[in-house]
Amino acid sequence: MLGISEYGLFLLSGILLNITPGTDIVYVLSRASVGGRKVGIVSALGICTGILIHTVLVALGLSAILESSKVAFNIMRILGAVYLIYMGIKTILAKETMFQNETDGGEKLSAVFRQGVLTNTLNPKVALFFLALLPQFVLPDNPYGPIPFLVLGLTFFTTSIIWCLLIAYVASFVSKFLNKNEKISKMANKIAGIVYILLGLNVLR
Repeated sequence: MLGISEYGLFLLSGILLNITPGTDIVYVLSRASVGGRKVGIVSALGICTGILIHTVLVALGLSAILESSKVAFNIMRILGAVYLIYMGIKTILAKETMFQNETDGGEKLSAVFRQGVLTNTLNPKVALFFLALLPQFVLPDNPYGPIPFLVLGLTFFTTSIIWCLLIAYVASFVSKFLNKNEKISKMANKIAGIVYILLGLNVLR
């Protein structure tokens, strides 16, 4: 089918990978737990948009640069880590709770979306993951060019967004309890900030 081999196996692999805890899931979980359902959903959409970007890069062959160039890989890795650590420090120092600070106004929600996109896109491990996974399910004599890569990427995007939205929806219930108490809400900010910093340090591993 369109130069794709073992599509069913890819679908199953994608679902199993989706439910495996990773940087993206932890990010959406922490966002939704502290910021509520709307912030969690927007974060999930941002993360999954990053998946689309990686899909296009693999389909066009640009991600091969990361595999062949250690300099490019390290630059992208450091940028991603610095961004996450910056977000963590900013969250810890915030005077208002994330719930109050991020759900009021479309502009702030757009910032939440942008942060999700950057968190995923600037993670070189995700790029290399796509570069390693997708070709395994494309026929060697594929006559359809980038089409099979795009189909596989869109499939993974679909399963990812379903899972991320589910995580955001469930975790948002926690935010209702966190924000009833100002002290607990501010403590949640600190915890979320620490999570971002740990995610950034994990990217550097």
